[in-house]
Amino acid sequence: MRPLVPPYVETLKAYVPGKPIEETEREYGLTGVIKLASNENPLGPSPRAVEAMKNAVTSVHLYPDATSFHLVRRLASHLGVKPEEVVLGSGSNELIELLMRTFTTPEEEILLCKGSFPAYRISAQAHGRPFVEVPMREGFRYDLVAMARAVTPRTRMVFLANPDNPTGTAFGRKDLETFLAAVPKDVLVIHDEAYAEFVDWPDYASGVELFRAHPNLVALRTFSKIHGLAGIRLGCAVMDAKLVGYVHRTRMPFNLTVVAQAAGMAALDDTEHVRQTRANNHAGLRYYEQELLKLGVTLSESHANFVFVDCHRPAGEVYEQLLRRGVIVRPMAGNGFPTCLRISVGTPSENARCVSALKEILS
Repeated sequence: MRPLVPPYVETLKAYVPGKPIEETEREYGLTGVIKLASNENPLGPSPRAVEAMKNAVTSVHLYPDATSFHLVRRLASHLGVKPEEVVLGSGSNELIELLMRTFTTPEEEILLCKGSFPAYRISAQAHGRPFVEVPMREGFRYDLVAMARAVTPRTRMVFLANPDNPTGTAFGRKDLETFLAAVPKDVLVIHDEAYAEFVDWPDYASGVELFRAHPNLVALRTFSKIHGLAGIRLGCAVMDAKLVGYVHRTRMPFNLTVVAQAAGMAALDDTEHVRQTRANNHAGLRYYEQELLKLGVTLSESHANFVFVDCHRPAGEVYEQLLRRGVIVRPMAGNGFPTCLRISVGTPSENARCVSALKEILS
């Protein structure tokens, strides 16, 4: 009798999301639990987007515009690219799936950084695509030199998270351009920049700036972080128009809802919400750096909206103690970092509560 699923599905370990507030309150008998586990926007969604979603609800009996005509053009204008260079997806996760489905075969390899965003590895295995993982270098940073050396004739696609999730570290323009120059032009380089809007570093370069000079480069963006729209699932990819045409062939129709399209349009116009989010994040990162280092932990240099904390002890125990105090963070053992936690930037009061709980636990 044939097995129900292929071996690569049988052995696949599913993505484990952050623990929900409701589940934690129910499990531990708590109220007022705070979640600093999933890098969500602590200020909530754009108020303009909320209003736009309310208005869009009256049209949900109709199928959405399958081309997302207005949002594609608004986003292209926002990013300074052409509409035919933009693809929208139900979160950047769908775009990762689309890129693998469209451009890779089971005979080709996908190159990854070990310990980086697990969705790349999970998607590769789910599609039956072999993958190679290159370890990070010191400081929880991508080793682009080693990754360039790891490219072989079988390599078809490379994923780079910049800034990285879960470590928050980033690499600059020179390193990225050196890597692109070393990679064959028939190898697609996916530059996942979900946290690009939080970066305050002159050396940083977005793939949106570089893809025309490097037609094998794809830039991924999301509305989940800076715009606070994680719950509606909306992401975009910017790439050469010829690549866009192929992705549209494999993209399912109506992949973006009426509500998501309306929210995206409004969120792009809400520059004040973006400004406030950046300001809150900058202050939160500085606060964590000042206070957490006093506790004997080590922090990576974060360019995102979270900190990566090495507790120098089994982090699962720290995570459990935080849960009992009503603070949800993210343990990183599943990424290969058993002594580390990822802690999202919250509101000032949430950050202070998290630090206070860690003081009790680590002292």
